[in-house]
Amino acid sequence: MSLKKTSLLLIMFCLFSSFISVPNTFGIELDEATRTIKVNKEGKTTVLTAEQLKRGKRLFNSSCGQCHVGGVTKTNPNLGLDPEALSLATPARNNIDGLVDYMKAPTTYDGLESIAEIHPSIKSANIFSRMRSLDDDDLFDIAGHILIQPKIVSEKWGGGKIYY
Repeated sequence: MSLKKTSLLLIMFCLFSSFISVPNTFGIELDEATRTIKVNKEGKTTVLTAEQLKRGKRLFNSSCGQCHVGGVTKTNPNLGLDPEALSLATPARNNIDGLVDYMKAPTTYDGLESIAEIHPSIKSANIFSRMRSLDDDDLFDIAGHILIQPKIVSEKWGGGKIYY
């Protein structure tokens, strides 16, 4: 190979390498207000880190996304993961604690009966193997992903067939 071609390839490699190694240059930077979510029903809040957002999205997609893509519920399209539906559940699931509790031991929308045998959860990890390896930090990050999505994609989250 000629010196010109080698030099050109080396320059292209260096430019390409520097382009792909710049972390999050073209990604969406979310401000603190957007990353702030409710932790409990009393109103305590927390600010999610970029790492929590990334992990929550990955874990949600791998553990929950098959049935809840875009915040909808494929098995019950009338009930999604949108803020209104989460807030009207009993107990309310529009905060981290409520969602983590639900992922550990899911109940019907009115909170009266366990649905652990038909909904993936920590309680039913022997049936739903994807739940076996999730710990409290993972559940926190998944809940954070669910709660922050309406702030990012607005009414599309939980919007159903209109958007997906």
